[in-house]
Amino acid sequence: MDILPMYAKAIESHRRGQVLVGPVDLTLGKEGTTIVIGPNGAGKTTLLQLLHGTARLSAGAVVWACSDAEARHHQSFVFQRPVMLRRSVMENLIYPLRLRGVSVADARKQACDWAERVGLESLLDRAAPVLSGGEQQKLALARALITKPKLVFLDEPCAALDGRATREIEAILSKAAAEGTRLVLSTHNLGQARRLATEVVFLRSGRIQESGPADVFFNQPTTPQARAFLRGDIVE
Repeated sequence: MDILPMYAKAIESHRRGQVLVGPVDLTLGKEGTTIVIGPNGAGKTTLLQLLHGTARLSAGAVVWACSDAEARHHQSFVFQRPVMLRRSVMENLIYPLRLRGVSVADARKQACDWAERVGLESLLDRAAPVLSGGEQQKLALARALITKPKLVFLDEPCAALDGRATREIEAILSKAAAEGTRLVLSTHNLGQARRLATEVVFLRSGRIQESGPADVFFNQPTTPQARAFLRGDIVE
């Protein structure tokens, strides 16, 4: 089942009379890693939620290459602060598989495989809420990827992590992308954006200021706002 390409057409999000995002037109192709960057308050989180369907559109439409239900089934979302079930690492990993009807035995086998892939194999019986921040984020990633989604949204997945944990998370993401998972990730970390992006969306005041291939954006930004942002200047 192909869920991509996806077309966002003039989408907007309003709250209490204020426009948080929009209007935004955006196309997601079948491959690559799209990095959404921009100053604080630009609307990055809201944009990801609108595309994923966890925030309500005030205007516009998100159109998939399949039905909305199929599109939702084949995607995942990773939050900035990992959401942990108050259960063991193993139970967190098997949860999305059991929702999809996977047998207990097969779900546990896949959970063991993913725990090893993200370096949590020795913690399968540990309660997820007592893990460190980096361990929780690796668990959240494994839980998002274990269902083999075609598209994963990630909202600042490394914002609260140290350098080592960030490197480990980026390695997991790079492998997922290499294996064909489409990624859309917001970040404040320009170094991370340069390392991971194949495409960049620069958001400012809820609207796309500039977008395009990563190498073009980082080497030849066309707008003064993007050039200022890349220099580290304050952009409002």
